[in-house]
Amino acid sequence: MELQSLIYLVVGFTFLVYITIAIVTRASSTGEFYVAGKGIHPVANGMATAADWMSAASFISMAGLIAFIGYDASAYLMGWTGGYVLLALLLAPYLRKHGKFTVPEFIGDRYCSKAARIVAVVCLIVASITYVIGQMKGVGVAFSRFLEIEFEMGVLVGMCIVFIYAVLGGMKGITYTQIAQYVILIFAYTVPAAFISIQLTGNPIPQLGLGSEMLATTAGESTYLLDKLDAVLHDLGFAAFTEQKGSTINLFLLTLSLMIGTAGLPHVIIRFFTVPGVKEARSSAGWALVFIAILYTTAPAVGAMAIFNLAKTVQPEITQQAPRQARDSAPESLSYNERPEWFKTWETTGLLEFEDRNGDGKIQYYNDKNPEFSQTASEYGWQGNELVTVDRDIMVLANPEIAQLPNWVIALVAAGGIAAALSTAAGLLLAISSAISHDLLKGTFTPNISEKTELNAGRFAMAGAILVAGYLGINPPGFAAQVVALAFGLAASSIFPALMMGIFSKRINEKAAIAGMLAGLVSTLVYIFIYKGFFFIPDTHLLANTPDNWLLGISPEAFGAVGAFINFTLAFVVARVTPAPSQKIIDIVNKIRTP
Repeated sequence: MELQSLIYLVVGFTFLVYITIAIVTRASSTGEFYVAGKGIHPVANGMATAADWMSAASFISMAGLIAFIGYDASAYLMGWTGGYVLLALLLAPYLRKHGKFTVPEFIGDRYCSKAARIVAVVCLIVASITYVIGQMKGVGVAFSRFLEIEFEMGVLVGMCIVFIYAVLGGMKGITYTQIAQYVILIFAYTVPAAFISIQLTGNPIPQLGLGSEMLATTAGESTYLLDKLDAVLHDLGFAAFTEQKGSTINLFLLTLSLMIGTAGLPHVIIRFFTVPGVKEARSSAGWALVFIAILYTTAPAVGAMAIFNLAKTVQPEITQQAPRQARDSAPESLSYNERPEWFKTWETTGLLEFEDRNGDGKIQYYNDKNPEFSQTASEYGWQGNELVTVDRDIMVLANPEIAQLPNWVIALVAAGGIAAALSTAAGLLLAISSAISHDLLKGTFTPNISEKTELNAGRFAMAGAILVAGYLGINPPGFAAQVVALAFGLAASSIFPALMMGIFSKRINEKAAIAGMLAGLVSTLVYIFIYKGFFFIPDTHLLANTPDNWLLGISPEAFGAVGAFINFTLAFVVARVTPAPSQKIIDIVNKIRTP
């Protein structure tokens, strides 16, 4: 069967599975809509949490970042997995013991304050909307390639699919859909990785293949994959894959921001309200980490092998000949007229573009921003990098095609990429919906509305959130993983400190919590605006987004850790100069923390 027909068949089948699950498990009450009736088994919940967690950023974009950034992208691996340790130990059991539906509801109860609950809703919506932008970008990338349509149309198709199964099923439908999506995405990620690892190293386990010797070439040469990759990138003017490129402080703060952002993201926390009790909440977190680790330990191999295969395709002699110092002529480049089919297909999406700058009909791919190598390139007759657009988010999806794997593997990757983006988008939209319908309407402004009215309000809120997310997905401020990192920073600076202080400090009162959340959120938003711009107004940043301009070399993606420090500091200062909390609040804290 030809590739396009096979993709339609596999992706169409997965959509049918998702929609069928949503119809069969349709929520009939607010308890089922918000927390799936609190009856999900911890193993099943761990799998659903992993799917909810491993978004387009994890499946599509993270390996793309690793491919182009190399060592520095390890912050994403450490931060996003380390956050689950914090979540399992410091938050999930206590929040589940409190037993309410949402994160803002816990904050409202803990600080005995409707104002604190409203501020928490604002923080939740800002972080979740930012996060869902990355998912919609991933949806657009996947659909545009595999349905062979424009990127914008791909986002619209994804919006329609999410609308059907998320609005119908609520948390109950989303949970069982996410279990199916996890199975699909993990097979779609690991199977191609195993194939490519066998091609390059003969080792079927990608995690081991990354550190293995490559298969010997026709010249009898044998070298380790990472050593060869470093040499290839050096020969193209790029920094070595295994070399640290950014500052250590930024790497540390980015890891910390992603870690505490993970523990503060409401769409992840809400998953631990769906299990029967505290013991199951801890178990769910453990199982989620196991399921997540399967993908996250594979990602470095996928990223390394993807960039190696891209270089091998475009500059084939670079990966076969001696290092640049031993070469006195330009390496042979791929002729544009002889470009492979995958190249032509991705060109139609606008995410891969070629410009023949020297008119030789061949593709020169190198780092034209490297002054040292630019001189060498000019001696070759090259006049700038002719791959003028290589969107990092295409690397995982294009990798099986670049490696010429069987069509069924490419179709499986298509289904996996779409599943990853849709699963997280659904969880985020539910978090936004529940914040609006349960926390703002039912919990604050119209407490007497019926359960049916609240359920319908939640569905309308989700529909509205899908429209906003779709628009922002078409106009994203960066690659999927970068946008998601901003969302983690916002959650780290606003929600995480309020939860931590609410559980472990009896001294923090309503005024302190509100001041801390607002200070953390606003400081992080302002920093993001200065360097990244408003999400709804493209190109509005005040300063160039470069390390030379960043405050102390701290990137916008890493500033969430600084925002969290501001939040904690201001909250403790305000708590010291304002009256202590009432005995009622102290009793709530004691009850939460009693085993």
